[in-house]
Parts: sequence; C-alpha cells; structure tokens
Amino acid sequence: MGSILSVNLAVPERSTAKRVGITGINKRPVDGPVAVRAPGPKTTGLHSGLVGDQIFDIEHHGGDDQAVYAYAREDYDWWEARLDRVLPGGVFGENLTTVGVDVNGAVIGETWLIGDSLVLQPTFGRIPCATFQAKMAEPQWVKTFTRENRPGAYLRVVEPGEVQAGDPVTVVHRPAHGVTIADAFRAYMSEPELLPALVEVEGLPDELRDSLRRRLRS
Repeated sequence: MGSILSVNLAVPERSTAKRVGITGINKRPVDGPVAVRAPGPKTTGLHSGLVGDQIFDIEHHGGDDQAVYAYAREDYDWWEARLDRVLPGGVFGENLTTVGVDVNGAVIGETWLIGDSLVLQPTFGRIPCATFQAKMAEPQWVKTFTRENRPGAYLRVVEPGEVQAGDPVTVVHRPAHGVTIADAFRAYMSEPELLPALVEVEGLPDELRDSLRRRLRS
C-alpha cells in the first residue's frame, strides 16, 4: 500500500515563459488536512480540486478532469540522479507527492481511496508546457520529460474528502482495459498509431477524447 508523502499548494510566482505572467506551478507542502472537491468546468469553475490551491492558466490546467495532480517520489529520485540536482516535492507542480504508488502505471479510470473517504480517479498524464520548461531551466526540458515517459497523473474527484501527509492510498478498482497513464501519454505524444485504441478507453476525459477524434480525422 502506498501513501501521501506531502500535500502541496501553489505559491504564486512570476514566470519567464512567454505570455504566462503569474503561475501556480510552484507548489509547497502544507501541514494538516486539505479539503478536496470537484472544481467544475475548466474555465468557469473553481479550477483546482484542492481548497487553497491556485491555477492561473485556466485554459490549459484545472477543471474536473485535472482536479488533482499526483507525482511519485520514486520518479523524483530518478530525475535527481539524472539531472544531478535536488528536486523537492511540489517543484513539478503536483498537489500530491506519493510514495509506494505506481502513478505512471495507474490504469486510466481506476479508483484510489485516500485516507478514509477521498476517492480519486486517474485520467491522463501531464503534458509538459513552456511554463514547466521555464520553471525547470533545463535545456530542452519538454523533450526530455516527454521522452522519459514519467508524466505523473491528473485525477478527477469521484468522492470529496480531505487529504494530508501520511494518508494511505489504496487502489480499490482497476478497469480491465489495462491502459496505463504511461501508455496513454506515449500514444498521445510520440506513437500516433496507438491513438485509435486510446480513443476507446473508458475513463478518458471527454474533452480529450473529442480532441483525439478530430486529430484522427485530419
């Protein structure tokens, strides 16, 4: 069984990425429980699923299908060795830093019970952007992050609740289709021949499914 290593909320900062301005990618651990609920539509809702978190690029981030972002401490450790630098939890912009959870191996649409009542569902991986590139200040970071296929997972809120460091994470249901976050990310980013199968995956966000269908028709 895995657990939550830290819960991270935005500390807004100015980004050097073009046209971004203020960003909430910089997230730092907080003490105590944090309430989590479905935020509603991407551009008109509450944006983040975590009360107290902030999202500024509401065109590309947040909303029900990206309510929570999780990243594994084990993947951070891998990146630390590769980049030869310290990477504290939250620096990738995740709300939940996990330990003992196979985040990239999570099956799209499986359900996680966190603590006593919070239920989340992985939907897709994190697409790297110019803001992430500027934050990391690593040469060709977007290409490197994409190539290594360790995107972390966005999650939707199935049942609201609270989350805090130390909460256990239990996978209580796993769909039979078997398509993981890493599988879907690879198909979307670098192996378009896999997209027809991805479109049919149960649990994929509707907005993404529609986008993929348009992409396949073009």
